[in-house]
Amino acid sequence: MDDGALILTSPARPQITDGVTRGAWRLLDALGFAAASEVCLPNGRRADLMALGPKGQIAIVEVKSGVEDFRVDLKWPEYQPYCDLFYFAVAPEFPQEILPDEPGLIVADGFGGAVVREAVAEPLAGARRKALTLAFARLAAFRAAAL
Repeated sequence: MDDGALILTSPARPQITDGVTRGAWRLLDALGFAAASEVCLPNGRRADLMALGPKGQIAIVEVKSGVEDFRVDLKWPEYQPYCDLFYFAVAPEFPQEILPDEPGLIVADGFGGAVVREAVAEPLAGARRKALTLAFARLAAFRAAAL
C-alpha cells in the first residue's frame, strides 16, 4: 500500500565505511599527517588508516561503520602497540556513548571530520618507531610507484 510516505533507507555499510575513511583521511591531512589506508602491522593486523605526523608521531585510526561493526571487532587493542595516537573514526549518527573512553574519537563523513576527543599520546619506543616509520615510508613509495 502506497500512502505517499517517504521511506528512508540507511546507506550500506561499505558506503559508510568509505565516507568515514575519506573524511578521517582529509582531517589527518589538514592536521599535517600523511596517511595510508589498509596498512599491515607487524602483528598481522591491518590498520584502516595509519598516518605519520609532522613531528614523527604515528597515528592509527580504526573506522567503525556501525554498532555491529564495533561489537564484533574486538581486535582494536592490538593496534595500540604500533602507534603513539589511537583513534576511532565514526559517522555522525554513530552512538558515541558505546565507545570506550580511552581512545581518541573522530567524527567524519565523506567531506571531512573533526576530532571530538583527543587521543592520549603513548610514545613508542625508539626502535619500534624507527621500524614502523621505515616500513610506512617503503609502503608509501611502493604505492606511489604503482600509480
